[in-house]
Amino acid sequence: MIYISICKELKKVCPEIVLGCIQAHVTVENSSNNLSKEIDDYCTMLKDEINIEELSNLPQIKDGRDVYKKLGKAPSKYRLSSEALIRRVLQGKDLYKINNIVDINNLISLKSKFPVGSYNIDHLHSPISLMIGKEGEQYKGIGKDLLNIGNLPVLTDSISGFGSPTSDSERAMITSNVNEILICIYSFSDKTDIETFLKYGIELLEKFANGKDIKTQIIE
Repeated sequence: MIYISICKELKKVCPEIVLGCIQAHVTVENSSNNLSKEIDDYCTMLKDEINIEELSNLPQIKDGRDVYKKLGKAPSKYRLSSEALIRRVLQGKDLYKINNIVDINNLISLKSKFPVGSYNIDHLHSPISLMIGKEGEQYKGIGKDLLNIGNLPVLTDSISGFGSPTSDSERAMITSNVNEILICIYSFSDKTDIETFLKYGIELLEKFANGKDIKTQIIE
């Protein structure tokens, strides 16, 4: 499995930070009706269970927002991707349906409340580390303008940053020609529920993406 570490500087700011990782060979295609229904059904449930005013106080989201504040990033401007995703659902907006891997990524995030990112392993170059983005550093976010990743937690390989709990870069995005992926669940709340959602991710990949050679690891 691809080697990933968490830098000491970030661990000092957030000793509880953990990455739950899944590496797998998959078939990328349009989501099946069954996957789309699973997502839609859960979104309906979320609207009944969560009030949008309470969203930022959910432990998985609040812990991440607190870390962003410690790093000097405004958590309402640089929202955790899970918070932004759930807000969209609670506002009654449709989720973008891209492909089965992106949709699986979003379903894991919706259920776990953790930010989740999925990456094309062929476009990653070891070593990989979750570190604090350098001042002035930026990348082109998926479907976004340039994202200022300075003082954000950033997944970085030997070339540059490519992912964060706020938004991922276009460089390692999941497209139709991808064969092997890395999914990262970002937790600022220690290992709480990480095992559960790694297992859930495996189930979804096997069921909806022909997942093979699946490996997992928890990085502390």
